[in-house]
Amino acid sequence: MPPAPHWIEPHPSGIYVRPADAWIDPSLPRERALVTHGHADHARGGHGHVWATRETLGIMALRYGTAEGTPMAYGESIRLGGVAISYIPAGHVLGSAQILLEHAGERVVVTGDYKRRPDPTCAPFEVTPCDIFVTEATFGLPVFRHPDTGSEIDRLLGALHANPDRCVLVGAYALGKAQRIICELRGRGHHDPIYIHGALERMCALYADFGIEMGDLRLATGIDAKEMRGAIIIAPPSALNDRWSRRLPDPITAMASGWMRVRQRARQKNVELPLIISDHADWDELTDTIAEVAPSETWVTHGRDDALVHWCTMRQMRAKALALVGREDEDEG
Repeated sequence: MPPAPHWIEPHPSGIYVRPADAWIDPSLPRERALVTHGHADHARGGHGHVWATRETLGIMALRYGTAEGTPMAYGESIRLGGVAISYIPAGHVLGSAQILLEHAGERVVVTGDYKRRPDPTCAPFEVTPCDIFVTEATFGLPVFRHPDTGSEIDRLLGALHANPDRCVLVGAYALGKAQRIICELRGRGHHDPIYIHGALERMCALYADFGIEMGDLRLATGIDAKEMRGAIIIAPPSALNDRWSRRLPDPITAMASGWMRVRQRARQKNVELPLIISDHADWDELTDTIAEVAPSETWVTHGRDDALVHWCTMRQMRAKALALVGREDEDEG
């Protein structure tokens, strides 16, 4: 395996871009940080200066108190130390971006996290040809093939309509998944009030500030249980089985996650209605993306890297796994 280009170096704490003296998604505080999106396994506070999309900077300010940052529009390019740096839509959550680095005649794309499915809350992934493609592999096993999102939302609505005296309590991560579920429900014609846990309020308000319309949202706290019969309630996964949920009217417990493909996970979490809805690419989308990008070499991180590296090598494509720390797949609960 040939060595990595001298100007970009993978380290356990992130990817270092040497001539720019900057780190991509560092897990430790750095003077210069290029951030792909706002989830805590990619973004954090404490950096000297951050380059990210305007939406990601807003999310970081809300969650981590990050103050210093330069907003990057999709397609915009800056130069740091002779490296041209561009931000390209990743389709993961609001403001998520792939980072394109161009230097010494080479093009490197660091995807962060991404998906290929349509999502009403964020710009769609854009295929960007490059020499080195750094891809996630959260669902990097052939068993993970996500169903159509609309069909999963229809299952949720079907459960709601079949049980008018109950409510459906959906566990969905506070950044990205919760807002997507809300917008997907609106897109399927569900315009009734949707109740949310208080932990989701500020992030939903931030999405609305960026023009993402979510309709009539109401806080579930302090509402009489009878009023929430026949309603959908969205909460962080941690709230599904705690004291907060016990006051709800006989909830049908649902969870929206790509991991709901694994039945044992659903049983462990006492999920009655598993919804296979992911903000990550599934196996076919990962392999199709690599084929479309057609890089000279693929670097695999954040998940099931062995199978994806094997898939590449079986097709005479150079690939290797990176050992980055702190990648806990936060957004899939």
